Amino acid sequence: MNSQPNKTEQNHGVLYVVATPIGNLGDISERMRHILANVDRIAAEDTRRTKQLLSHIDADTPCFSLHDHNERQKMDFIVQCLERGESIALVSDAGTPLISDPGYPLVHELRRLNHKVIAIPGPCALIAALSIAGLPTDRFLFEGFLPAKSNARQNKLLSLEQETATLVFYESSHRIYDCLVDVGKTYGMEREIVVARELTKTFETIIQGTVAEVLLIFDEDKNQSRGEFVLMIKGAQKQTSLLGDNTKQLALLLKTHLPGKQAAKIASEMYGDKKNLIYQFLLDHEE
Repeated sequence: MNSQPNKTEQNHGVLYVVATPIGNLGDISERMRHILANVDRIAAEDTRRTKQLLSHIDADTPCFSLHDHNERQKMDFIVQCLERGESIALVSDAGTPLISDPGYPLVHELRRLNHKVIAIPGPCALIAALSIAGLPTDRFLFEGFLPAKSNARQNKLLSLEQETATLVFYESSHRIYDCLVDVGKTYGMEREIVVARELTKTFETIIQGTVAEVLLIFDEDKNQSRGEFVLMIKGAQKQTSLLGDNTKQLALLLKTHLPGKQAAKIASEMYGDKKNLIYQFLLDHEE
């Protein structure tokens, strides 16, 4: 089977959203290489980094900057280019654009104007980290970067305190340690976490354990605070675990004869536990 990209794939008047390596240049795909080398222009978060990538693939496609501070100002220019029939690739510094990176207002506007937008999928630190973390991935909640200041960071974490899905954040080297301290203050030092550092790069490290255990590793090795991070936190225990055994037993017994909502209502009246928690317990028990 021929793995080379279809030379007719490059279309006119199209924005390509192109994922680029998050560290290891061996992750460059043939499709990514082909698109970046053949579009008319590249909208880059940092043109210097993108030109380094283009040099690696022997391409000299013209680049212009598109970042958080100029995205809306560049929108008209990009629309005009597409209407002239030009093709443009959108790239971020690394990984998949729009995932905690610029691009949402642009893509939203182009969709509204019925311009074609095509994904060129590839590396994404979020997905790469989850795939090797050993935490539940059937449900996860990605929250990007936490606030920079401790009080705001703790408030954000508190707002997610009851979330049962795995929580995922990006974090920087100068904030990772303080962030872990705030996770411990908010969720307790026994909450299970995984810290993925420098994914796909030479010093890639995966640290798993309780907050207390991970902080101890950071205390013993200051090098662990260097690089780029994905922080993953195991979700909160389902509230149904707070139900009394008598409530659970009665609800299960009633469920054999009655609809779940009715069984939950009776058990709630009998033992005083919240009806919605009992009903959720019954639903979970069916899985």
